[in-house]
Amino acid sequence: MNREIINQALEYVKKIFENDYSGHDYFHTFRVFRMATHIAEKENANLEIVQLAALLHDVDDIKMSPNTHAEKANARSFLMENNIDEITICEICQIIDEISYAGKESVIPKNLEGKCVQDADRLDAIGAIGIARAFAYGGNHNRLMHHPDIKPNMDMGKEEYNNHISTTINHFYEKLFRLTELMNTCTAKDIAKARETYMKDYIAEFMDEWEGIK
Repeated sequence: MNREIINQALEYVKKIFENDYSGHDYFHTFRVFRMATHIAEKENANLEIVQLAALLHDVDDIKMSPNTHAEKANARSFLMENNIDEITICEICQIIDEISYAGKESVIPKNLEGKCVQDADRLDAIGAIGIARAFAYGGNHNRLMHHPDIKPNMDMGKEEYNNHISTTINHFYEKLFRLTELMNTCTAKDIAKARETYMKDYIAEFMDEWEGIK
């Protein structure tokens, strides 16, 4: 991998996400990049494709850049400007298209590289940082932390999930507690188990304090 392209990609995403406070900031991208690299090395995936896809995985996210989402215009433009061949560009864009959680319509990436990036992105949604990101996103979108009368919706498809408005605590049940079983690689599954346990302990403590038990 040409280190210069990696550095340029890091600067590119830093500019795009410099004013993001929803948990999808530059540091999220950097953690996904670092974790995807670790998983790819363990799973013997193509490191160049994994690293570029990880760095660009959110630049055309439908929630943040709906106008470029369909064609992956931001990712494609960056890759073309850096002389990445068309076959590799298409493969990276396919990974980006397959990565997102979409309720019961979530897809398993077609190749190992996509599985590595999807796992890395999902690992950043769970554990201690996952908890922090969930509440950051909820606050950024004016969502309640918790409301005992609002129940989780456990059977959403892609469109309903993308437009769903609920509480942050419900988000743990609707998505985060489901991610461990959806990990693709053995490397990610091992990491996810400990992070899921941490989250469940946190939610148990949260609910005890909410009810005034502790």
